[in-house]
Amino acid sequence: MSREQEFRHVLKTLETAKLDRRGFLTLGAAGAGTLLLQPRSARAAEKTRTSARIVIAGAGAAGLAAASHLARQLEGAKITLIDARKEHFYQPGFTLVASGIKPQNYVVSSTAEYVPQGVELVPERVAEFDPEGNKVVTESGKSFPYDYLIVATGLKLDYAAIPGMDEAQIGKNGLGSIYHSPAAASATWQAMSAFADQGGVGVFQRPGTEMKCAGAPLKYTFVTDDYLRRRGTRDKSEIIYNSNNKGLFSVPIVSEKVRMLFKDRGVKVNYERTLQSIDLGKRIATFKTTDGTAELQYDFINVIPPMRAPDSVLNSPLPWKSGPWVAEGWMEVSKGNLRHVRFPNVFGVGDIAGVPKGKTAASVKWQVPVAVDHLVADIAGKQSDALYTGYTSCPLITRLGQAMLVEFDYENNLTPSFPGVIAPLEELWISWVMKTMALKPTYISMLRGRA
Repeated sequence: MSREQEFRHVLKTLETAKLDRRGFLTLGAAGAGTLLLQPRSARAAEKTRTSARIVIAGAGAAGLAAASHLARQLEGAKITLIDARKEHFYQPGFTLVASGIKPQNYVVSSTAEYVPQGVELVPERVAEFDPEGNKVVTESGKSFPYDYLIVATGLKLDYAAIPGMDEAQIGKNGLGSIYHSPAAASATWQAMSAFADQGGVGVFQRPGTEMKCAGAPLKYTFVTDDYLRRRGTRDKSEIIYNSNNKGLFSVPIVSEKVRMLFKDRGVKVNYERTLQSIDLGKRIATFKTTDGTAELQYDFINVIPPMRAPDSVLNSPLPWKSGPWVAEGWMEVSKGNLRHVRFPNVFGVGDIAGVPKGKTAASVKWQVPVAVDHLVADIAGKQSDALYTGYTSCPLITRLGQAMLVEFDYENNLTPSFPGVIAPLEELWISWVMKTMALKPTYISMLRGRA
């Protein structure tokens, strides 16, 4: 049995059997004691009676969690959830699918199964936000007036901003892209696995925009390196990571740790480079640099596209009017309570929120209760002191079977949930277990308003 086969056997055993007693107790204490703990800022209150009309735009992680929290805390409210997509994607699992660790269906479920009783699901997309008129308009032209609005639209993957990119070619001719969809993540795994069999030049990058789960490009670089080693082709391969700025991660101490790991594993790093265009036929990626442009020939590339607000938000009065998030269209919300700065009855949660940190599912777990707490307080004629301090979590896989559980806040402070159990900058098996097995149940609990 090869090392890779042995690894898969161990993982399958862990998934179908219980952990050993010590591991189970450790994980259980972590999961029950911290992962499923309600954020301390959230108010545990009896239901508030109201006839308020509340519209939630977007039924992804943030929208569903918001609907669940509101349904639990309000009685009599008219809560309308608007989203056209019938499938729900567990996006933190896309990297696992693209790494051959989980099957494609691991990340796919249905939106309807998470919609709480009493919440109306409208299967359309919001085409227009009118915060001055307190209404949203769907693509079919239906108007939905509201007293309160929660915007949870997520973001747009802007593949069109990369000349030469063709999303239909993901999985072919050495092209991968883990973010696009469950099918594309699976196709990326096939392309990466074929590359690992042969070796060659692997090119990795991240965009120059804000992005969801900024650790994902790093994880996939580490995973590819590990597969090359397991397949015996690393010595005839080159891995090149292209960073959009002068660092590898937004938290300096984590950036330095990743730099050291990349150096130890022979990963070449280019700084201040962003993907400008790609020639899929010739397998050439052109990067914008501080000196002009640079071309990289590749055998495999993982394309992470620029990310920005959906058109409906970008072209509305909701984005920032000045500052670093204007061009990408992120919502102008207070970073502490997620309330819109100019429209106080509007909140933005999840990826769409224009805040310094927080485009992860783990951030949603802490953002949504804060935003809902302020909304419910408004309805009750009270004030809320709930505060979101920027909590963001990145289970950073560094090789198959090991990961670092990196948690931090707006101030780049490390905020470990399991002090004494999980050291945030150590490559640990338990952090791997958290990423591959423990986090999805917590995520589902979050969607149902119980985490």
